[in-house]
Amino acid sequence: MKKLLTATAAAALFAGVAGAEEVKIGVLIGFTGPIESLTPAMSAASKLAATEVSDSGKLLDGTTVAVVEADSTCAIDTAAATAAAERLVTTDKVAGIVGADCSGVTGAVLQNVARPNGMVMISPSATSPALSTAEDDGLFFRTAPSDAREGEVMADVLAERGIKSIALTYTNNDYGKGLAEAIATAFTAKGGTVTINVPHDDGKADYSAEVAALASAGGDMLVVAGYLDQGGKGIIQASLDSGAFSTFGLPGGMIGDSLPAAIGDGLNGSFGQIAGSDSAGAAKFEEMMKAINMDGTSAYSPESYDAAALILLAMQAAKSTDPKVYKEKIIEIANGPGEKIYPGELAKGLELLAAGTPIDYEGATAVTLVGPGESAGRYRIIEVQDGKNVTVGFR
Repeated sequence: MKKLLTATAAAALFAGVAGAEEVKIGVLIGFTGPIESLTPAMSAASKLAATEVSDSGKLLDGTTVAVVEADSTCAIDTAAATAAAERLVTTDKVAGIVGADCSGVTGAVLQNVARPNGMVMISPSATSPALSTAEDDGLFFRTAPSDAREGEVMADVLAERGIKSIALTYTNNDYGKGLAEAIATAFTAKGGTVTINVPHDDGKADYSAEVAALASAGGDMLVVAGYLDQGGKGIIQASLDSGAFSTFGLPGGMIGDSLPAAIGDGLNGSFGQIAGSDSAGAAKFEEMMKAINMDGTSAYSPESYDAAALILLAMQAAKSTDPKVYKEKIIEIANGPGEKIYPGELAKGLELLAAGTPIDYEGATAVTLVGPGESAGRYRIIEVQDGKNVTVGFR
């Protein structure tokens, strides 16, 4: 028999009692800030998984799922992100967090909110290598691969395209620094030359001085490890305006429809990569997103669906909504062995887990978690053609 909500009902969420009426999960991403154009699809994907589970009626004897959103501001304000996360935990009483998104705010939330409160976080997009070794008490996971892997992929793509030298600039934060180091190390190991490797700040109106320094160093092309809605876009526009560079390398933070739309034809021929999969699960996810008028290929939206799904499936496996309990089931569910579960099959996964049958959650990104609980990583290779990001391969 269902219990009526009382003033103490929120405590039941963390007690893991079957039959609780509702469990809340937080979605903490940058609805404002340098990747804000990506967050509508990320949010929609998280909600898609939550709705699928809630509508099934199969989570912990009929527990429903509510999503509570909060703005991380991405890399803009770690204090604001920490405060938003604190509200999710203490006021909204969420039992898990999808997020945060950008690496700097993710690290801050992990140390200042998640660890002190024993809260699980699964980030769909925080990729700094520093997060691989962060103290996390077994609470932090990510469905996007580390930038250490992306650096290797980008170096391979550059070499295959005959690029011998690059100028490199990165957004001046943990994400940018870690990614730039990974790209420079991998490219140099392949015999390439990095003529310059310097940061740029977001939020500036004029990037002519930064571009002048990059142009002076030279290189076959400019790699911009920045944000598509912030300084990275400004660097590219200033480079085109001055004629300093005409082709650009675009790591993950620069991939999204808003960049070619803003830059125009000048971006044609530029290329890069973003975490992504060509799996059967990816195709199914794209169909599901299309049904709600959203783009399932939008950066980090498949990873957002998988993050929410993993939290909810782990609760079922642990028979508990207590993060300190269900955290132990996340890698087990992600890696199997067991029956494979794809997008649209979360009800099936819940049924199997309720029966004590193991599953192997493949999801939208062919999820496999390695090391400290991060994605093994597969990438979608992008080239800008006729003003649009076009997928030209996977690796």
